[in-house]
Parts: sequence; structure tokens; C-alpha cells
Amino acid sequence: MPLAQVPDLVPALPEVFLAVVAMALLLLGVFQKGGAAEGMRTARLVSYLSVIALALTVLLVIAPGGNRVLVFGGMFVVDSFAIYAKVLVLLASAFSIIIARDYLEGQGIARFEYPVLIVLATLGMLMMISANDLISLYLGLELQSLSLYVIAAFQRDDTRSSEAGLKYFVLGALASGMLLYGSSLVYGFAGSTSFDALAAQFQAAAPAAPSVGLVVGIVFIVAGLAFKIAAVPFHMWAPDVYEGAPTSVTAFFSLAPKVAAFAMVVRVLVGPFGDLMAQWQQIIVFLSIASMLLSAFATINQRNIKRLMAYSSIGHVGYALIGVAVGDANGIRGVLIYLAIYVFMNLGTFACILAMRRGGRMVEGIDDLAGLSRSHPMMALALAIFMFSMSGIPPLAGFFAKFYIFLAAIEAELYALAVIGVLSSVVAAFYYMRIVKVMYFDELAEALDKPLDAGVAAVLGLTGIVILFFFAYPGPLLAGAETAAAALFGG
Repeated sequence: MPLAQVPDLVPALPEVFLAVVAMALLLLGVFQKGGAAEGMRTARLVSYLSVIALALTVLLVIAPGGNRVLVFGGMFVVDSFAIYAKVLVLLASAFSIIIARDYLEGQGIARFEYPVLIVLATLGMLMMISANDLISLYLGLELQSLSLYVIAAFQRDDTRSSEAGLKYFVLGALASGMLLYGSSLVYGFAGSTSFDALAAQFQAAAPAAPSVGLVVGIVFIVAGLAFKIAAVPFHMWAPDVYEGAPTSVTAFFSLAPKVAAFAMVVRVLVGPFGDLMAQWQQIIVFLSIASMLLSAFATINQRNIKRLMAYSSIGHVGYALIGVAVGDANGIRGVLIYLAIYVFMNLGTFACILAMRRGGRMVEGIDDLAGLSRSHPMMALALAIFMFSMSGIPPLAGFFAKFYIFLAAIEAELYALAVIGVLSSVVAAFYYMRIVKVMYFDELAEALDKPLDAGVAAVLGLTGIVILFFFAYPGPLLAGAETAAAALFGG
């Protein structure tokens, strides 16, 4: 191939680097020999190298700056929005590996394949975020999904883990089929899969109404994307998968894939279908309201903390979808702020959950936290901060996350959506406060194990400080979110 025809790989350097790293780590693990002890050392080494690789990838992502660049025939785009979302995904993946190490070793499932699969899933997420074509979007989505199916069933001797992996695979295949069918309808009625070409075509055709076949295609695409973010009524996989999968996998599911899927939803709806907002806005409004209400009331009777976090994540999806329904730069800025704060809240919460052990065995019941303030006062304080933040109580970061979302809805005159969001937050505060009540006011029956793993303790401290003192220095996050949102609207 002549040099002039060789695609410019520099904008895609983070993805190329991660792909090479994943293959190198896989070979490193395969060629290590020895027994169980050697296998654990290999898993630990691969985990450390994976975290270092993800940190280096962050530097590669932010190095080029925020100018919009298209490569691979316009199928891959790098802009400020992609950089913002990729940094969040990479940080979430790196921290997920850090907090998982001690858990995996304690459960006897510390294998080098785990961090490799997370790196491969992260590679798929980065491709999803930079996709500028329905075809490249699907390729990134499937690379992510195939890795997630495997790690959901990573604890092969546990029937719950195998069941979680099977459910996620079957329903994920259904969602992928819906996404592909919708993409084929859009291609059939619009003649292109390129986001830029579709956006130009719909902008030129405005204000004429699109064809019915095109609208049906958009509906199928939205349904497929809604599954990936676990929005109601496409949430049915989340509680069972969150509960059945290994706890470290559940933590990962609630962080990086959620951010990547939301970035994908925002880019698809605001980019190629931005001028068709009248056709998809009502769908997003329904998904948002249904997610908030189901989460608020279905979580009340949950006694398993992992299942509670599954329903909690569904509620957070509903809040973030308010910003998507707004559909302008303020709404998307609210979504990006919400996602960043959500990552730190969930990361800290799952660090606490991973530390819930008694006699060397994991416990998952909310009642197992009884009297935690007396046996683990700092852990109880950190978990209380995260619960108050998820409830939206000022001046914690969770309050500002909801504030910018609701403010965008009010400015867009979506008053009913904002009111329902506030009311569902009030209901949701009940089950978050119940955890605080159990930790501080219930009698200590049997203390959890001490001490905490160093990685888990460090993550708890970092996330607790970020959530507690966000109000003192919110400028960098707000400015980054505003720049990223503006990039989608030509700003």
C-alpha cells in the first residue's frame, strides 16, 4: 500500500496500544509455568501491568488535544467528548482491577485472564466512544460484550456466576440483534451508516418528517442501546447478573461499561439523529421516568447489597437520561458531570462491599453491616458518605450531579421530568439511609474481618475525599464536561 494511503494511526494510538498490551499480557500469562502459587503470582503481575498500561493509555488519550479528527474513512472520530469519556472509562477500569485483586485471591479465582479480559473490554469501550459509523459502533460494542460475558461467568465452580454469564449472554445477543436490525433499517431508508452523512441528510431534509421505516429503525437502535445501560424495561438482566457475578465483576459492570454505553447513547442520538429529536425524545423520556420509578420502589425490599446496587444503578440511569432527553449542550454537560461523579460514588461503595468478609468468606446481606461503625469506623464513615451522596444530600458531590441534570431539564421546560426525578430521589433516600442506620444504630453481632486490603483502603480514601470535597473545587470537572458537550454541537 502506498504511504499516502496508509491510515493515520496517531488518533487511534490509545486503542492500538491497548490491543498490543492485551496480546502481550495474554502471552505472558500463557507461557508462565508452575503450580497454584506461581499462577497467583502471575495473576498479580499481569494485574499490575494492566493498571500501568491503562494509566499510560490515559496519557495517550489526552496528549493530542481536543481538535476533531476523523480517520479510517470517517468511521473513527477523536474529539473533546471522546477524550472526556475515555479518561473516565480508563480510570474506572484501572481502579476496578486494583480493588479486585485481594477479592480474587481470597476466592481462589485469581487468574491472569481476568485483567486481560478487562483490558480487552476497555478496548471495545474506547472504540464504542470514538465510533462515527453504525458499523464501527457495533464492532466496538461486541468486543466489549464478549469480554463481559466471560468475566460474568468467571467463577466457574459457582452456579450463580454461570447463570449470570448465561443470562447476560442470551439477553445481550437479543439486544445486539435489535441494534443490528435497527441499523439495517436506517441504512435501507437513509442509504448510509456514517454518522456525519446521516446528520447532513436529516439536516437538509428538515423540517420534513422522516419516513416511518426510518423511525422504526431508530426505535430498534434505541432499544438495543437501552439494554446496554440497563434502562427500564430493558433492565431485566441487571439484578440477576449483579447478584450472581463475582463481586469484583459486579463492581466493574457498574463503572466502565456504564460510562461507555452512555457515551455511545449520547453520540448516536445527538450526532446522526440530532435533527430527529422530536422522534426519539419521547422514548428517552419514557425510559427515564420508568427507570427512576422502578428503581425507587423496587429497591425498598432488597436485602442483598449487590442486588440493591443493581436497582440503584437503574435509578442513576434514569437520572442521567433526563440530560439526554433535554438534548442540548446543557443537558449533555449535565450527563457528563453525573457520570463522573457516579463513577467515584460507585467505586467507593463497591470497595466497601468487597471488604465485607467474615471468617474469610464474603457476605452480601445489608444486615451483615450491623454495628460496622464500632468495628470499622473509617469504613463505615466512607460508606455513609457514599450513601448520603447517592441520596443527593448537599454539599456532597451527588447533590451537584443531580442539580445540573434537573437544572437542564427546567431550562428546557421539561418540568414533569424534573419533578418526577426529585420525588424519586426522595423515595430512594430511604434505602440509602437504611444502610447508614444499620451501620450506626444496629447492634454489632459479629464483626467483619480486619484489616482492609491496601488497594481497597486507598481507593476508599481517594473516593471519599473526592465526594466529600467536590464542592470546594468543582472547576476542572465542570469545564471539562462543558468542553466535551460543546464538541458534539460544533462548539
